[in-house]
Amino acid sequence: MLNPRLGDKVLDPACGTGGFLACAIEHVRKREVKTPDDEAMLQASIHGVEKKPLPHLLAVTNMIVHGIDVPTGVRHANTLSRPIRDISMGDRVEVVVTNPPFGGMEEDGVESNFPSEFRTRETADLFLVYIIEMLKSGGRAAVVLPDGTLFGEGVKSRIKEKLLTECNLHTIVRLPKGVFAPYTSINTNVLFFDKGRPTEAVWYYEHPYPEGYKSYSKTKPMRIDEFDAEKAWWHDRKESEQAWRVPIEAIRARGFNLDIKNPNTVHAARQDPDALLARYAQERAAAADIRDQLRNALADALLRGA
Repeated sequence: MLNPRLGDKVLDPACGTGGFLACAIEHVRKREVKTPDDEAMLQASIHGVEKKPLPHLLAVTNMIVHGIDVPTGVRHANTLSRPIRDISMGDRVEVVVTNPPFGGMEEDGVESNFPSEFRTRETADLFLVYIIEMLKSGGRAAVVLPDGTLFGEGVKSRIKEKLLTECNLHTIVRLPKGVFAPYTSINTNVLFFDKGRPTEAVWYYEHPYPEGYKSYSKTKPMRIDEFDAEKAWWHDRKESEQAWRVPIEAIRARGFNLDIKNPNTVHAARQDPDALLARYAQERAAAADIRDQLRNALADALLRGA
């Protein structure tokens, strides 16, 4: 959906093992790299930062595996330790794609690198401010963030006001529970925004579970082909059971609370209480019958053993 192009500087400021960067490399290389000069331009355009030593080492290895000859663009550092005021025009990028850490707190002093109205120690909030600053005018981003960012107040509200004022937050994909199971149960969203003009309305898309699923797990993870419905909807947006549009005036009236539930959800029809009680009695009787069968089988087994 971000569609990085040849010549775009692509940044993942919390790159982990480099998965997003590897996908960006393959996307551009497949579509636009035709000559050695194109390949050199691509290799110079990939940038990542990772705080932890082992993921950083794996990210560098991943870049080499994906054809980046000298992956000096992937640095071992804490992105948030750099003062926002030090970001220059030459530092800014066309594309940011990232899944920053959330649910954690930065060490004392990191918040002082940010303007006073946005100072917090919550990692995900600081990353959002940093990403807005790092985008060039016309730049675009896709960021995985927790539900807490959408409904939080105080500093979170001020950060969201900055986002909606300086960027066009055109899409929020609301992901179901368990996407990151078993590592975290926190509900997450993908925010898509472009920098350079304010938000007029936000489209929401509620990603459903595949048929037969009640949750994801390590053995039943989310699959990329599940997003075919979003891809089909993306360029011809209409309201549906999964999609709805909220104008900026409504969001502003809510104090920039972006945790807006799906108004188009089809709720299960209410059943008659007498029918529910009858079904309960039937299933309870069936359970009692199975319990009696099990008791008789165990009794027979004990008698044969004696």
